[in-house]
Amino acid sequence: MPTNTIEQQAILMAHRTRSLLVRQRTMAANALRAHLAEFGLVANPGIANLAKLPGRALAEPDGLPSYAQRALAILARRLAELTDEIGTLDRELSAWHAENEASQRLAAIPGIGVITATAIAATVTDPEQFRSGRQFAAWLGLTPQQQSTGGKTRLGGISKQGDRYLRRLLVVGATAVMRHTKDKATRLADWIRDLLARKPFRLVSVALANKLARIAWAVLARGKIYRPALAA
Repeated sequence: MPTNTIEQQAILMAHRTRSLLVRQRTMAANALRAHLAEFGLVANPGIANLAKLPGRALAEPDGLPSYAQRALAILARRLAELTDEIGTLDRELSAWHAENEASQRLAAIPGIGVITATAIAATVTDPEQFRSGRQFAAWLGLTPQQQSTGGKTRLGGISKQGDRYLRRLLVVGATAVMRHTKDKATRLADWIRDLLARKPFRLVSVALANKLARIAWAVLARGKIYRPALAA
C-alpha cells in the first residue's frame, strides 16, 4: 500500500478516534437503557430519545434513591459528552469531504455516505495498485470463502483479513441500501430481491458490500462520476 500523506493519515486518525467514541457511546447507552428499564423507565429507540429520559427520571421528587441518581447522572453526562465529541469529528470529516473531489465522487454511490467516502479516499492513496475492483474487494476481505463438500462448492463467511474498518462501513452501508431500496423498481433493487430469495440476509449484505467496493474502485481508478447503471 503506498504511503499516505500527512493529511490522509490525520483523517484516518480522526476516523479511528470516532470509531472508538462510537463504541464507547454504544456501551454507555446500553448501560443507561438497562438501568432505566430496571426502574420501569423505557425509551424509544435512538440516542436522542434515550438522552431525554434521565432528565425526567431525575426530576421526580420521590423518584430514584440518591446513589442511583448519581450513577444515572454520570451515565447521562457521559452519553452527552460522547455525542458532542462525535459531532465535532463528524463536522471535521464533512469539511475535508467538501474539499476532496475523490471523496465527493464516492459519496454519490448508494450506501456510501460522507463517513465511508472520506475513509476510502484517505485509505486508498493509489487505486491503480489494484488490478480490478474484484481485487480491491478481496483486499478489504469482502470475498466469500469457498468451501467444497461432496464435490459441491459453497460460499462461506467472509475473510477476517483486510481492512476491518472499511469492510464494516461498507457492510453497514449495504444493509441500509437493502432496507431502503428492496421495494423500489430499480435494477439494483431487483438484484437484491433476487439474492434475498435464495440467500440469507447477512450473505446478501456482504455481496452488496462487495459490489459497492467494486464500484468505489471504478470511480476512483477511472476518475468518473457514479452512474446508477454501474450498480446493475
